[in-house]
Amino acid sequence: MGEVMLALKRAIVSLRRGRVWVHVLLPAIVAVVLTVGLSITLLDRLVAALVEQPPMSWVAAWGALWLAKLLAAFGGWLLILAASYVVAMLLAAIFVLPLLLDHVAAIDYPDLARLGEDSVVASTANSVAAALLFVVAWLVSLPLWLIPGAALLLPLLLMGWLNRRTFAYDALAAHATPAEWRQLRRQHAGALLALGVGMALLAHLPLVGLLAPAFAALAYVHYGLEALRRLRDGALT
Repeated sequence: MGEVMLALKRAIVSLRRGRVWVHVLLPAIVAVVLTVGLSITLLDRLVAALVEQPPMSWVAAWGALWLAKLLAAFGGWLLILAASYVVAMLLAAIFVLPLLLDHVAAIDYPDLARLGEDSVVASTANSVAAALLFVVAWLVSLPLWLIPGAALLLPLLLMGWLNRRTFAYDALAAHATPAEWRQLRRQHAGALLALGVGMALLAHLPLVGLLAPAFAALAYVHYGLEALRRLRDGALT
């Protein structure tokens, strides 16, 4: 996990630059507005709808209507937070990450040549596909929330996967060749997912969590570029 900690340390150091904060705050502001707006307009309807769906309907049928409503309220909040995070993540991946990548690469990794295919279409398609798969997996996993601890663990794992699937690719698309990307994805699979889960944990912290999507993009940029640098240095020795 040394590479993960190094990436996080460098991401924190990058936050000392005022220009980075301009990029980081945009998804956070959107997440706040979206969370408040959805809470006001949709939360009550979401709770009412979830009470009638399994597994909450099963709990109500067993005579524990209060528990069903509690689970539905918890699920409604999680759905709103997940929706806000997905939108903020898409903004961070499509618009913010390329700006962070240019800034970080120029200052911290000037020796790293851009040998990849810097395709906005490919990066956008990857991010949107990841978001859609995340939504489907989230909905499919709802019946599993009755398992003790699953309601806490599953969202973290799903958000961790979403972070890895989205930011790991976008952070390296401009610099790594397709062969290098495949090798890095295979060699660093566990660490890339661990970084994503760590960012998912950050997303659940009050206030600080609003910065999670953009900070995740920044951390993945540092992780990806450093891993690529070491890969190329190893190939030269």
